[in-house]
Amino acid sequence: MRNLYRFIVRNHVTVLFIVLEILSFVFIFSFNNYQKVRFLNSSGHLTGIIYSKYSNISDFFKLPAINRRLAEENARLRSLVGIPKTVRFVPDSVPSRSQNGEQVYRYISAKIISNSVIKQQNYLTLDKGSKDGIRPDMGIICADGVVGVVTNVTPSFSTAISILNVRWNVSVKLAKNDYFGTLAWDGKDYRRAQLNEIPFHVNVNVGDTVVTSGYSTLFPDGIHLGTVEKYSKEGGANFYTITVKLSVDFKSLSYVEVIENNKKRELDMIMKQTGGNEGMD
Repeated sequence: MRNLYRFIVRNHVTVLFIVLEILSFVFIFSFNNYQKVRFLNSSGHLTGIIYSKYSNISDFFKLPAINRRLAEENARLRSLVGIPKTVRFVPDSVPSRSQNGEQVYRYISAKIISNSVIKQQNYLTLDKGSKDGIRPDMGIICADGVVGVVTNVTPSFSTAISILNVRWNVSVKLAKNDYFGTLAWDGKDYRRAQLNEIPFHVNVNVGDTVVTSGYSTLFPDGIHLGTVEKYSKEGGANFYTITVKLSVDFKSLSYVEVIENNKKRELDMIMKQTGGNEGMD
C-alpha cells in the first residue's frame, strides 16, 4: 500500500492526465449522439471479433457432436423438402414458399459466437450481420425450435434476445387444439418456461406439444417450443399454471437460422392501421 502511494505521488501528473482523459471521453460519448453511435458500432464490431476468435477455438472441441447434429438435420430437411441425395450443397439462404408458390420466408444460417443462460436477461451474438441480410426484429430458430429475436445489427455481427429473458414473451399455442397463450421465462431454470393464459375449460395433458401461434410477423405457425411438463389449477385463478420443458438446450447451441419474413412490412402496416399488434413476440 505504501509503495502504491509513493508511486501515485511520484507520478501524480501522469495519473491525473490519464484520469482527465478518461473523463473527457466519457462525457463526449455520453452527451453527443454521433460520437456515441460511432463508439457503440465500433465496440460492437470489436466485441464480435473477439467472440468469434474464442468461438472458433471452443468449437474445435465440439466438432464431433456438431457434425452429428448437422447430419441429422440435413437428413430431416432432405426428407421434408424432397432434395435428392445427389444434391450435396444447400445454400446458406434458403427460401420458403406458400402454397401459391410465392416466397414468404427466407432462412439465413448463422453461427452463435456468444451465448448466456444464467442471467435474468440473456442474449446471443451471431457471426452474421447486415451485409448478410440480417436486420433487427427477425426471428431465430434452430433444429429443435425457437431461439430468440434479433435486436441489434452491425455489418458483420448481430445480437439477439433469447427466450431466456424475463422481458420477452412469445405468442404460442397448444398444437392439438390451437388454444393460444404466451410463453414466458421466469429467470430460474434454463430448460423450462411458463405457459400463460390457457383457461380451465381447455383439455391440457402432460406431454402436449407447444408451438408458435403464427399470430406475429416473427415466426411461422407451428415452430416447436417444447412440451407440457406439469400443470395445476391455482385457487381463485381463471387460467392454468403450466410448466413447459423447452425443446432447445441453450447450453449446447451452435448454429441457428434467422427468419426473414418478406411480408413483415405489409403486415405491420395493416396491423397498425387497424389498431392491432403482434402479440408478445
